[in-house]
Amino acid sequence: MAEKPQLVNNSPEDIETDECMNTYSHIYSPDLLIDQVAFITGGGSGIGFRIAEVLMRHGCDTVIASRNLEKLTEAAKKLSSTTGRRCLGIAIDVRQPETISAAMDETLKTFGRVDILINNAAGNFLCPATSLSFNAFKTVMEIDTMGTFNTSKVIYDKWFKDHGGSIVNISATLGYRGQALQVHAGSAKAANDAMTRHLAVEWGPSGVRVNTVAPGPISGTEGYRRLGGSHAESAGVFRSIPLQRAGNKTEIAHAVLFLASRAASYVTGAILVADGGAWLTSANDVERLLGILCHL
Repeated sequence: MAEKPQLVNNSPEDIETDECMNTYSHIYSPDLLIDQVAFITGGGSGIGFRIAEVLMRHGCDTVIASRNLEKLTEAAKKLSSTTGRRCLGIAIDVRQPETISAAMDETLKTFGRVDILINNAAGNFLCPATSLSFNAFKTVMEIDTMGTFNTSKVIYDKWFKDHGGSIVNISATLGYRGQALQVHAGSAKAANDAMTRHLAVEWGPSGVRVNTVAPGPISGTEGYRRLGGSHAESAGVFRSIPLQRAGNKTEIAHAVLFLASRAASYVTGAILVADGGAWLTSANDVERLLGILCHL
């Protein structure tokens, strides 16, 4: 029997930790976003950190925003040192529009403009609906859904309304098949997907494009750890994914880069699924997921 051919791994560089990559190969021109400014919620760690790095490696200055100023300050130093671009860390709570407004004022004072908004702030965990408290459900909805609306509306009112811009929301595929143990996050992300389309329609005449990236299992993230990614990988669960593996943070950053840039100048209201085909084929196995929950 002929041996199965060895597949070429086309995944880009990435590292598991919240550090900048030692090497990076540009797919697009390094000046694709030259002198633009991106505001990134949840930008101090995980996918948000890598998005900031990749955008900065394409000429963009960034504002990274979350609740932990100490973590943001450390992340901003790493990002600026590696890329040579400016990065400003600002503490906000996306549930409180007044903190976003103050952060936007500081952003405009420092950079004079905002071209891109990345709504990446989120909260998630595994929990059966019967064990989920009312407050836990509410908190996830407030961070994921209200946070996305709050940040989008503040930045639209203060800048995008008169200057145009690009919004990219970070979503998930949880709601596509009713993922077990994820009613809170799946409901929040489904609302955000609808919000993407509504805002694309309403804000398009102002020159604002609104799109979404929906990642699958992404290694090196808090979500991957919390949702049992390592356990799933060792158990061979990822073999059910058409591309046979988890994704990495740089792959999601590249999807965001495309949608945020002029490469997607005629794309709005779109949801780009970047999950290796996982949601099409992966089993929605409640018993296995409960087993993962017991191992966390």
